[in-house]
Amino acid sequence: MPIFSRVIFGAVRWASRKGLREERERVGDEDQEALEDADALEEEMRMAARWEGIRGETYAYWYLRCAGYVFIARNFSPRAAKGEIDLIGYDGETLAFVEVRTRTAHEGDLPGLPELSVTTDKQRLVIRTALRFLGERHVKECPCRFDVVAIDNHVGMAPEVRLHKDAFSAHIDHW
Repeated sequence: MPIFSRVIFGAVRWASRKGLREERERVGDEDQEALEDADALEEEMRMAARWEGIRGETYAYWYLRCAGYVFIARNFSPRAAKGEIDLIGYDGETLAFVEVRTRTAHEGDLPGLPELSVTTDKQRLVIRTALRFLGERHVKECPCRFDVVAIDNHVGMAPEVRLHKDAFSAHIDHW
């Protein structure tokens, strides 16, 4: 299986060699009037961010598969509850709940680390969702941890990936 994962990740990495977000061509004058509608522009930006997130999760999935993770769930949302966990899988004997964060940096943007967007509130939500997963799936006792995969997407370049194993713990005050 590692050979298969490496081949697929190689294809994913090659496809993202110029970044995870499809950049639009420059808009002509006649198209500019149509885009000035704020709602249409906002919806277009939201869709671009959503696709970038999907591409980032796919990139992270294959990156982690090459690192030896064996996944049992993607985009897990508990029934009748808020929250989602991007990837859930085993890293050896440890069950890892993985949050993927992707950020695109355009020329002139201030740098920011995508992993810093996993706030205390987000951590609480991921922990609650992980507990629901363990309960719904009747997972027997095993060591668990929370990982964060941060992807820096630079337009026109291959993405940079940082894996933070055990990025936060379930022992957050007041959760």
